[in-house]
Amino acid sequence: MKRTELIMGMPITLEIVGSKNKRLFDKIFAYFRAVDARYSPYKKDSELSQINRGLSRDKWSSEMSQVMDLCEETKSLSGGYFDINSDGQIDPSGLVKGWAINNAANLLKDEGVNDFYIEAGGDIQISGKNEKGDLWSVGIRNPFNIDEIVKVLMLSDAGIATSGTYLRGEHIYNPHDRTKKPEGIKSLTVIGPNVYEADRFATAAFAMGGNGIGFINALPGFEGYMIDDDKRATYTKGFDVYVVEAA
Repeated sequence: MKRTELIMGMPITLEIVGSKNKRLFDKIFAYFRAVDARYSPYKKDSELSQINRGLSRDKWSSEMSQVMDLCEETKSLSGGYFDINSDGQIDPSGLVKGWAINNAANLLKDEGVNDFYIEAGGDIQISGKNEKGDLWSVGIRNPFNIDEIVKVLMLSDAGIATSGTYLRGEHIYNPHDRTKKPEGIKSLTVIGPNVYEADRFATAAFAMGGNGIGFINALPGFEGYMIDDDKRATYTKGFDVYVVEAA
């Protein structure tokens, strides 16, 4: 069974193989709505908006403190290329989406569900097998023609996230020089052990521009595929193991 709802300003899709348990679907989508209510920078009553209006840290929820600590950790691991601060405001959405998807996946696993996928805004957590008993297939879009799939990947028990400008425009910047947009890169897809890890490092690596694929190549347990401004593809040393065909 598959279901899609519009939450957090994007379509979120959940497919659970062999299940029509409405309660499971309701539980997962309710979780995403709760995340949106807490972390949305667009909702005036969200905890994040209250923080941006001056709510002191001693009044933050324990979960918010944990997420902010994860953002700081990611900033350190990426050499400062992941930074949630901008113009006096904070926006952890570059981490929260993948973090929330991964948490939702863990909620399903706690319910004994093993074969499913969750996608939110193009970032995906995959578990087990699809309805045919095969690995899940995931396509990488051509950022110059989003109706074209340039690579098809076969995955199981992994996360995949793509950062780029072709859907949301120029929303990622270089934290070391905020006057400059990332150069030499159009899209970057990262495969990791889970979607939280893939998402946060895809965001950081994209901010590095053309050097981002080298950062991913050096991360143990991660693979990446970058398309640059000249429509050339560069990928990490182990990426080919996931590829089944080129469109």
